[in-house]
Amino acid sequence: MGDPGREEYKIQSFDAETQQLLKTALKDPGAVDLEKVANVIVDHSLHDCVFSKEAGRMCYAIIQAESKQTGQSVFRRGLLNRLQQEYQAREQLRARSLQGWVCYVTFICNIFDYLRVNNMPMMALVNPVYDCLFRLAQPDSLSKEEEVDCLVLQLHRVGEQLEKMNRQRMDELFVLIRDGFLLPSGLSSLAQLLLLEIIEFRAAGWKTTPAAHKYYYSEVSD
Repeated sequence: MGDPGREEYKIQSFDAETQQLLKTALKDPGAVDLEKVANVIVDHSLHDCVFSKEAGRMCYAIIQAESKQTGQSVFRRGLLNRLQQEYQAREQLRARSLQGWVCYVTFICNIFDYLRVNNMPMMALVNPVYDCLFRLAQPDSLSKEEEVDCLVLQLHRVGEQLEKMNRQRMDELFVLIRDGFLLPSGLSSLAQLLLLEIIEFRAAGWKTTPAAHKYYYSEVSD
């Protein structure tokens, strides 16, 4: 990771005061209210899908900086508490804002990808991440390209790690995905293509074969 204080983060979309708060949290975490920092990052992630894709890196850096400086885990506790609150209200979030829901799934998968305990993914996040992906694989979600796109992107990112943590749930998820792919109607041609690609991606050991890459990515770009 290098020196977390020197990492560049996409925080230009925050106001000047919040940018300063985040920069201080990265360099001198003991000087700021880290629970407030956790809430600021989650709030922004729910409204900004670009930021939600890389927020995990920033959270990891703040956790490392706090641990090194104080030996505490105030930020991590605040972050996980807030993720749990949003997770418990996920159906309401999806009903209120599809973009907010997609941003949340992107964010929790990003956190799962970055946060480690003894070099292993956090067990506490495994089932919540699976539950979010299962929701994206329901027929009403598969009829929306934003949700299909999110499902496939997150499986590319964390699917292999998730499968190592619980293979049975991954098998069950892919039963849903295959059933969804075979839905007689309601799926766009792009959604069908994305689902077929992720089915083949997992079947190939979470790798894209050269032939598959040529086929799918030429199709998507056409």
